[in-house]
Amino acid sequence: MTPLSQPHRRPLLGALTALTLLATPILTSAVAQAANKTAGLSIKSFRVQAEVADRPASRARGLMYRDSLADNHGMLFVFDAPSRQCMWMKNTPLPLSVAFVKADGQIANIAQMQPQTETIHCASEDVLYALEMAQGWFWARAIKPGDVVQGLPRP
Repeated sequence: MTPLSQPHRRPLLGALTALTLLATPILTSAVAQAANKTAGLSIKSFRVQAEVADRPASRARGLMYRDSLADNHGMLFVFDAPSRQCMWMKNTPLPLSVAFVKADGQIANIAQMQPQTETIHCASEDVLYALEMAQGWFWARAIKPGDVVQGLPRP
């Protein structure tokens, strides 16, 4: 292969630059979508739109640094296998409630979590999921342990 002469390189570099500029928004959008997976869930007759945290990095970040949650929105933590999971509120300015959910979708227990604390809140038994919502969301809808969350994704 022979190198291109200087005059022939400019059009090729210009075309590559244009292609890169055109592809960047598409790639950025694809990465953002992968980072913001959501699941439509239901508990009793209530619908929830939950961001899915199913990787170590997304589970570690959770809802840290968030100032607000939209109505009926939350975060669903999906763990690799059922176990006694625990949550805390480090760097999380929102008061949250967390429902620990077993593999069959049944809520094991619900904990109230205060913002910016390192208090540990744990599942009462082995769970595969944890659903964080604005504090009081479950209580206001009379959702309690034993109720079933539907639409859960598989790990």
